[in-house]
Amino acid sequence: MKVVLKQDVRNLGKKGELVETSDGYARNFLFPRNLAAEADNKAMNELKNAESSKQFKIDTQIKQATASKNKLEGQVFKMTAKAGSNGRLFGSVTSKEIAQEIKKQYAISVDKRKVTLDTDIKAFGTYNATVKLYNGIVANIKVQVTEA
Repeated sequence: MKVVLKQDVRNLGKKGELVETSDGYARNFLFPRNLAAEADNKAMNELKNAESSKQFKIDTQIKQATASKNKLEGQVFKMTAKAGSNGRLFGSVTSKEIAQEIKKQYAISVDKRKVTLDTDIKAFGTYNATVKLYNGIVANIKVQVTEA
């Protein structure tokens, strides 16, 4: 019997999958626990609609990430920091501060964990950083640190 899973079932499949199972297992275990529905026309249409909506959402996210990459690629973000007399910063410039600067200048919300620095920024100068916008879509930026 073909069934559409409503929830993840161990050793059978994930939510939303169409799987083949024995009639007894479906009637006596899956249906009473509301883990699956019989694969009739209605269930198949719902499955198809859910897959197409998921694909549309992924396509939209990829399109937004590509547009953000085009805006950010090669940009130089100027940051100011306080330092001692020898040029070393009090503290360092973190990925959180860089993410806030990106949001302030370009209105692109980036998670601080997605900003990767080549080295720790503890002195004045220009540094390379990468911003992961989506799986496989990465923008390379530069961070220029000057005295406040």
